[in-house]
Amino acid sequence: MLGESGIKPVRRFRTDSYNSSIAACIEDLEPTGNRSMVYDMLDRLFITLGPVPVDSFLIAASAKAGIDNLERLRHGIPADAHDCLLSHLSDHISKRFKLTGGGMHISAACASSTIALAQGASLIELGRADSILICCFDIVTEFVFSGFCALQAMSPVPCMPFDRNRKGMNIGEGAAALLLMNSEKAKKEDRAPIGALLGWAVSNDATHITAPAMDGSGLILAIRKALKKSKLPEDAISAICAHGTGTVYNDLMELVSFKDVFRERKMPVFSVKGAIGHTMGAAGGIEAALCLKGIANGVVPPTAGFGSPEKGAEGLVSNEPAMIDGDYMLSTNSGFGGVNAAVIIGKGIRS
Repeated sequence: MLGESGIKPVRRFRTDSYNSSIAACIEDLEPTGNRSMVYDMLDRLFITLGPVPVDSFLIAASAKAGIDNLERLRHGIPADAHDCLLSHLSDHISKRFKLTGGGMHISAACASSTIALAQGASLIELGRADSILICCFDIVTEFVFSGFCALQAMSPVPCMPFDRNRKGMNIGEGAAALLLMNSEKAKKEDRAPIGALLGWAVSNDATHITAPAMDGSGLILAIRKALKKSKLPEDAISAICAHGTGTVYNDLMELVSFKDVFRERKMPVFSVKGAIGHTMGAAGGIEAALCLKGIANGVVPPTAGFGSPEKGAEGLVSNEPAMIDGDYMLSTNSGFGGVNAAVIIGKGIRS
């Protein structure tokens, strides 16, 4: 809640040839033997995770999986090429928790884990699963870093979401795990829910391979369908966890979308990417976890890097924490290929 940024100079690889030299890296993240760094990150995540029912269905989400091993192989360093495959890491997670319920891996660019949440909620609603483990992860690699630099999307300074002086995005790395259950399973397991996934939707604006539709049509559709699914009115939403990458196109598109749906209503809109960078396929899962925390505590985090509001961000985005009085929050993510996803998260109430 201090509004500080973890975006710092990259030490993992040389950045001399790129227009940016910074990212939000876990400094002591290391590969073990010929395994990807992803395993180290997942091991740290799983230590904090409680028991998972063995009959849970697994939905893993990642944009690039263990792509660092591709780099190592290209440099002549021994590495397991299987780690570059999305399915290989999903199998590892299933074996780690001895899951018997099957699973899938969703790779839909930077909306991957939000779509995983939507898919999980749909499967539970349809009665195809009682318990679903959502596990999302992505790491900072030169492969990904160079790609965003080639697109001229990276900022040479820590990103400034929704700021009129923003210069682009910075990538970051992280992982999150969320366990979804229907009410019957939760009661049987004697688990008190910490939140509820009430509405969800996915859309595609089919406009451009990397840029969003600037009229916000795809995101507007996703938000409206998520609201309809939740059976909540627009004014029930107390805050918005935005995608907020700090790029010119994304931030403007989101502001247009929010205004279209919520009109002139002023409520907190925040982005965590100025603090932890853009964690790509893991972003939606991490942000959903932060939404749960925010709803429980009645406060949303500041938008690190924000100072001079872009037109349309006035009275919405702040570099200070904001108190909220309500039980529902909207979280949105967008990605390459025109994909958009929205979920509505509510406070957990035991019935």
